[in-house]
Amino acid sequence: MTDFTMFGLRPLLTAGLEAQGLDKPTPIQARAIPLVMQGRDLLGLAQTGTGKTLAFGLPILHEVLGAGRPNPKTTQALILAPTRELVNQIAATLDAFARKSPVKVMRVVGGAGINPQIQKLAKGTDILVATPGRLLDLLDRRALTLAETRMLVLDEADQMLDLGFIHALRKIAALLPRERQTLMFSATMSKQMNEIAAAYLDRPERIEVSAPGKPADKVTQAVHFVSQGDKAKLLASYLEKHTDDLALVFSRTKHGAEKLMKLLNTWGLSAGSIHGNKSQGQRERTLAAFRAGEIKVLVATDVAARGIDIPDMGHVYNYDLPEVPENYVHRIGRTARAGASGRALAFCAPAEMEDLRAIEKLMKFSMKVEGGVPWSADLAGPARAEQRKRGQPQQRRKPQGAGGARGDKPKAKAPGAGGGQKRRRFG
Repeated sequence: MTDFTMFGLRPLLTAGLEAQGLDKPTPIQARAIPLVMQGRDLLGLAQTGTGKTLAFGLPILHEVLGAGRPNPKTTQALILAPTRELVNQIAATLDAFARKSPVKVMRVVGGAGINPQIQKLAKGTDILVATPGRLLDLLDRRALTLAETRMLVLDEADQMLDLGFIHALRKIAALLPRERQTLMFSATMSKQMNEIAAAYLDRPERIEVSAPGKPADKVTQAVHFVSQGDKAKLLASYLEKHTDDLALVFSRTKHGAEKLMKLLNTWGLSAGSIHGNKSQGQRERTLAAFRAGEIKVLVATDVAARGIDIPDMGHVYNYDLPEVPENYVHRIGRTARAGASGRALAFCAPAEMEDLRAIEKLMKFSMKVEGGVPWSADLAGPARAEQRKRGQPQQRRKPQGAGGARGDKPKAKAPGAGGGQKRRRFG
């Protein structure tokens, strides 16, 4: 498909695409949209920033525009995403197309009042975008039934596993009809992800538009070897070279992100922070200020690794390297969006040499050295052992900012799909 007019989308959608200056689909959109419109289950593997939201969003909107109005406390399509930020981004993208139609798009996330959400759901909605934890809360309160949901989307499914939503997914799947269409999108494909795909999808079409672990093509990557105690001053020196550019800085912990943000502000750098200890309102206000350029530096935990789409983001700093190497790919995917170029710089302390090697192994290349020299094994090994002795938070064990009221811990086995294992055509 060379342009969106070839898909046979409803006129309202093609007009919306034209109004936004979108005429040619991205590779994931070109391959996914026809299959979804045919009613096929789909497993989509694509790096962040490739246009996945419209790949499933346009076919969903096409179908619900031709359907009747939803019954009270029901939704025709359910989209699950791991974080509040990603839920908001998806809902905003769909809202832009549904605004001049009767289609209702609703979002529900933790960190926001549940009673207003219950009141809105009482009338039913065409499309519901939700974090798994808050959705379960609403289902427990009988504010919603999934008996009439004909389409399920699991977006960023790999991160939902990392954040411990495996039990929530199992419970939700058991409440869905057998006859449904299921779409699953992920940036990486582990053994456990394959098991989940087998449990939830019915003879799916598999689409892979870039190799798992491959970062955005236009991201310039480098590493600077620096002691942990010198990282803050080094970061400030880089930020001062690009004071007009937006920069996203990743910290490993919530406490570390907040402390760094306050330190940067005392040094005269305009910074804000988002992490799991912030309320939904605080996170939304900070992101709005960042998008508007009112603050130039956003310090965040991995809660921001996906779900933030800011085209003008020029720099991503990995102040702390992630212990899950795939998260590095998601982090740097916040820059070089929509065909733009970007720069990602990693700070590597002695205790993080093992993390750096894991990242380079995943991406199959060695990063350019921006400064310092690689730490020797004599320094790196003891530093890593001391870090573990101090019991610093491990990302796989302590998810942050999942966006729901629940924090289920993952198990080794893939979830069974309960009573909702077979599914078919949406529409």
